[in-house]
Amino acid sequence: MSAIINVIPLGFTWETQDPFLFCAYHEDLYPKGNSKLGPDASLAGRNIGQDFQGKDGWNMYHGNTVPGFPAHPHRGFETVTIVQKGLVDHSDSLGAAGRFGNGDVQWMTAGKGVQHSEMFPLLNTEKENPFLLFQIWLNLPRAKKMVAPHFKMLWHEEIPKINIVDANNHNTEITLIAGNINDAKAVDPAPNSWANDVDNEIAIWTIKMAPNASFTFPKASKETNRSLFFFKGNEIQTEEGKIPVNHELRVFADKELTISNGNIEAHFLFLQGKPINETVVKHGPFVMNSQLEIREAILEYQQTEFGGWPWPSHDHVHEKSKARFALYPDGTEIIKGSS
Repeated sequence: MSAIINVIPLGFTWETQDPFLFCAYHEDLYPKGNSKLGPDASLAGRNIGQDFQGKDGWNMYHGNTVPGFPAHPHRGFETVTIVQKGLVDHSDSLGAAGRFGNGDVQWMTAGKGVQHSEMFPLLNTEKENPFLLFQIWLNLPRAKKMVAPHFKMLWHEEIPKINIVDANNHNTEITLIAGNINDAKAVDPAPNSWANDVDNEIAIWTIKMAPNASFTFPKASKETNRSLFFFKGNEIQTEEGKIPVNHELRVFADKELTISNGNIEAHFLFLQGKPINETVVKHGPFVMNSQLEIREAILEYQQTEFGGWPWPSHDHVHEKSKARFALYPDGTEIIKGSS
């Protein structure tokens, strides 16, 4: 019996399986930056505030002067934000902040409610600002939906990268954001995460395969959901035949899957985990277990704004001179050096 359940074309947001809610993939070829950390280019012809058309190879998203997502609320789930290229400026209603990117990951538990902004400052004024980001929404079980908000940085210097060489000496590189492989283990996730229990078999990996490389995925428990998102490259060979780029493979986790890459480098996102198996009711940025809980979330946000907004603007960006850093609600600041 084949390990592959089905193959699904990738859309603008990627369909995921329980315990994941979805994955947003953003790749933008931003131009040089200006003095306000926005694009040094005309914004004419863009639907500013709702710019998702990919004009000239990039988007402003909900930003007016700097690309990104100004202040917005979340409740009841987690965001895992993987920034492979470029930078993100984080600000939130708890007074926490950060600048991260170029391989860093932010793991944020929204829990009972938080506002945050995610802006994409274009620091390079002499050259282009390429940008590539995944944001994965990972659900929280009912028992953890109303925990205190929390964010944790997984700095790229600390994230394990595993090189696996096949019989023909071709390399597959795995960046281990959550889970484990062989003797390697990822940095611990946020403390209230579904991923914090190893029995839930959560795996979040990014995978880079050299041309003509082959890789066999280790097996997991039968009840575990497993998806492989093939987002860059040409084609791969599987037991089901050739699969072109821009497809998701849903796979039986307890069956062996071997993929062989074509003749150009290929990139993947791998998501795996045991399902939470609870009712999911979503309304925009709120993910709960019932319509009543959604109405309660909306009402509380209208009344409290989940703590308000302590920053000068809803699309706040940090000073250009700031290096990668994380400022936590208790005032602790970690500075990681150059951006």
